[in-house]
Parts: sequence; structure tokens; C-alpha cells
Amino acid sequence: MTSQDLMVSVCCTTYNHKDFIAQTIESFLMQETNFRYEIVIGDDCSTDGTTEIVRSYKERYPDKIKIIYPEKNRGAHLNTINSLSACEGKYIALCDGDDYWTNPQKLQKQVDFLENNPEYVICCHYTRVIDIHNNTLNVEENPVPLEYTYHDLLVGRQAETKTATLVYHNIPQVHELFQTNWYSSCYAADKFFKLFATFNTGRKIYVMPEVMSCYRNHVGGVWSMIKNEARMEMVISDFNLIIRRFHYRGIQKKMLLLLYIKRYILFELSRYRLRKAFDTVKYLL
Repeated sequence: MTSQDLMVSVCCTTYNHKDFIAQTIESFLMQETNFRYEIVIGDDCSTDGTTEIVRSYKERYPDKIKIIYPEKNRGAHLNTINSLSACEGKYIALCDGDDYWTNPQKLQKQVDFLENNPEYVICCHYTRVIDIHNNTLNVEENPVPLEYTYHDLLVGRQAETKTATLVYHNIPQVHELFQTNWYSSCYAADKFFKLFATFNTGRKIYVMPEVMSCYRNHVGGVWSMIKNEARMEMVISDFNLIIRRFHYRGIQKKMLLLLYIKRYILFELSRYRLRKAFDTVKYLL
């Protein structure tokens, strides 16, 4: 297989997902496409048996699956960067090792859309949120098409764009994010990825009106089960990083200020962080 005839690289990052990774890989293998695709799995030195499961799939599908093994655990950000650097497809589809796809036509539908609509850099779809027992926690019963511009994402509009739904153009303008000196400081890496991709390309995100994946809330999840206070600390940190690293003016600046006042300033003031709150407000004035 050469990069010239490889349409999609499925990029899966995993760490200690022993109970879930087989289902994740099976959901990749069930895809029905009229193009060739590869599966790139970045296993960040798992210690729970995930590595052995991944290797067993590699043995069964040696021409389809590629595994990236770092010498030591490098964390989610670097694991993602290393895994993506090994992807050679025209498009890249993302999915963490504890989530999975539910529709065998998912890749075909998203690639067809992106091929026919060059004004979009990313294609997503709706997802079902489940617990570890596969009980549904949330799902949109009546999905409708959505689209987002950079300015939408800037002010927090990103519903139904979870990582497991993303297929995007594998182009340098998107991956330049990983060369910035601040990317490693962010917490919600997926949000920064979508922001940067739309900002740096001038293209949009389209959300297909279909539920084609499952996002799993569980104790080992990187983000989903973080305690509320710790999550708020991370969200505010990311907000301050966004307003200082991305471009905006006029109405967007006002919307960001209102967003901060509405969602975050009381949290800051209740912890006597007056200076920090003042600095953020001043920056947006």
C-alpha cells in the first residue's frame, strides 16, 4: 500500500483500555468502503493488558494495522502527535481506545462528503453517550445537520463534534498546531484542534445528522469523569489560553467577555482570585 492510494488513516490512541479496545478495533474493521484504509494505533505503554490485545489484532491483520509503541509513557498529547505523524491517508479519522463506531458506512459517508465539499476541513456526526454497562446516558433522537465556523467554535459552539466522530483533511495547515509552543498547555486538546483547523484553513466543520459512534463515560476516561471543580479549573485555563492565542475582534470579543462573566467569573471570585479575574476581563475589554 502506498500513500497515493490510501484514502483514510484511522488513528486510535489508547492507554489502559483493556476492557474496551477490542470493541473499538472491531468497529474499525467492520467499515465497508470502496477505498483502502489503514488503522494506526498509538499504545502509550499500557500496563493492563491492552498491549497484548492490540498485538493480537496486528497478528491477524498485519497489512491493515500499524502499531506505534513509544519507549516510555508520553501522555495523551504526545501520543496523539506521534500517532498522527504515522498516518499516511488523504484523510484521518479519529477515535480513542475507549470509544467505538456503530455504523459500517461511517467512513464512506464522511469521505464522500469531504470529497464533494472542499469548503469543509472536518466532517463529524452525532454520537451516543453511554456508561460502562452500555446504558445510554444521552443521545439526540432527532439529529439535524449542523455546521460550525471558526467563530462559532471560538465562543463554545461545538455540539456533536466529539473526537470519535472526526474525519479531517490530512494537510500541513491542520497539523501546524503541534508545532506551537503552547499546545502542550491545553487540556481539551480536541477543542483546540478544531479551533486551529478552522482558523488556519478558513474552512468549516460539518456535522452529519446521523448517530454513528458511542462515547463512553467511565472512571478511566481522560475527561469525562473528572470532578466538577477540577474540570472547571481546566476549562478556565483553556479559556485564557484561547483568548491569548487566537485572533478575534468586534462582536467575538464581546461574546467572549460575556461568556467569561456568565460561566467563569463567579468561580474565580469565590476562590478570591480577584487579580486573575481582573486580568482576564481587562484583556477582553
